[in-house]
Amino acid sequence: MRFNKRLTTVLVLILSVVALASMTSIQQQQPQQQQGPPQQRPEPKLVNIKVLKKMTYRQVDHLMDEWASALGVRCNFCHANNPTTNRVDYTLDTKPEKKMARDMYQMAAKINSKYFKAKKDTLGAVMESSVNCYSCHHGVSHPEISLVENRPRPPRNGQGGQGAPGGQPGQPGQNGQGGQGGQPGQRGPGGQGGQGQTTTPPPPPHTK
Repeated sequence: MRFNKRLTTVLVLILSVVALASMTSIQQQQPQQQQGPPQQRPEPKLVNIKVLKKMTYRQVDHLMDEWASALGVRCNFCHANNPTTNRVDYTLDTKPEKKMARDMYQMAAKINSKYFKAKKDTLGAVMESSVNCYSCHHGVSHPEISLVENRPRPPRNGQGGQGAPGGQPGQPGQNGQGGQGGQPGQRGPGGQGGQGQTTTPPPPPHTK
């Protein structure tokens, strides 16, 4: 009988611990179910938007990152600092680069719509862009027109060719005879073309 009482007591204690643990876990799960899924942080309100009016804050922020990468610049290239806080104020139109960015965006959109038949989505942005900032900038904020210097030019009509190496005569020009070849092992300059038509040497006499 004593053995049965002890066994019964142990079983009662085990069942009590299990029941208490179950009740505790249920109480911890109920507040989480009542709260529901976590709410997303509200997006900041866009101010002084003149071109990208139909876009959300995240879409505008992503587009700004693309423009900065295409020009190789940071936010302060177009946006000025607030004189009071000395921090970047995206609402100010102080810098001319900001107005230029708006004009260039509209220009690229018109080019894509007119010449590449690029359609716009519901937000007013071009879906398939054929021309964008990187098409001209290539990571440079102010792309300059550069000409290739010291580039060899083809000979004009009437100028003789250059002399062949080893003292061989130069190639004749279009209108005149070519100059004499230079010294052995050097390349002599060609002669200037003469006036009039090209003279043709007489044919060799026929031998019988």
